[in-house]
Amino acid sequence: MAGAKEIRSKIASIKSTQKITRAMEMVATSKMRRAQERMLATRPYSEKMRQVIRHLAKASPEYRHSYLAVEREVRRVGYIVVSSDRGLCGGLNSNLFRMLLGRIREQTDEGIDPVFCTIGTKALAFFRRFGGDVRAEVTQLGDRPRIEDLIGTVKVMLDAFERGDVDAVFVVYNEFENMMTQRPTVRQLVPLTAHRRAAVKIGEGQHPGVVAGERTTSPPPDAQQAPEDTPKGPIWDYIYEPDSRTVLDTLLSRYIESLVYQAVVENGACEMAARRVAMKAATDNAGTLIDELQLVYNKARQAAITQEISEIVSGAAAV
Repeated sequence: MAGAKEIRSKIASIKSTQKITRAMEMVATSKMRRAQERMLATRPYSEKMRQVIRHLAKASPEYRHSYLAVEREVRRVGYIVVSSDRGLCGGLNSNLFRMLLGRIREQTDEGIDPVFCTIGTKALAFFRRFGGDVRAEVTQLGDRPRIEDLIGTVKVMLDAFERGDVDAVFVVYNEFENMMTQRPTVRQLVPLTAHRRAAVKIGEGQHPGVVAGERTTSPPPDAQQAPEDTPKGPIWDYIYEPDSRTVLDTLLSRYIESLVYQAVVENGACEMAARRVAMKAATDNAGTLIDELQLVYNKARQAAITQEISEIVSGAAAV
């Protein structure tokens, strides 16, 4: 059994760590509330943009944007991977990377090559170890990310799509469900006209729009991008001012940027929620360990006192 002095030193060290984890839990709780407010504030804009693009996908404009391109064979896909800049948030990043690696292995077996753009230090470090083809990166966005910091990274992948270097672009992030649940999610950005053959190549049985962890055959809320949603009635279109090319170029770019920004904000809320849970678990575990060590210390102290009394009694009896 360890000596009383050594046990006291361990207890003091654990108490110091417990103070740190408790403080980090409180900070994460405060930041999480603000992150949730930002996330909820961005959702109406993203939903409205989806509605506009939904209606636009049903129209038949004389100018056809490349993001609304017809079906083409998928040989290379691009991933915009959103992660945190800091750790101590449980398995938030590792679960996301594990899900993505599973998809990449399936695609590699089918002859599809992935390329990456990373948002966050953890994603950049992971793909440097993994050996992926990282085309662009952005780190240290802070607790209040700005869309201006993301435009360059998004544009690199969209330009690659327009050149034909990649045939589909996805954003990978953690979606906030509640305080205890953060769901790894893959959402297709371009092309906006989803097609069945690409869905099979990207993952058999998976819809190319939203996939969370395991494969699913249920369509996502924005399944209106599928060809089945094309109206069978008369062909119609909007009236564009000044012209359809200018409007569509600007609108679709803002749409993609809003989706990526929404993913970053959602991932930020997930990070704070996961860190709060992890720090609370660490604080509770430290308290349990302190109680156990305190019991061991009391036993060691009692054994030492008993031994001293025995020595005193033995000495007195010898005299």
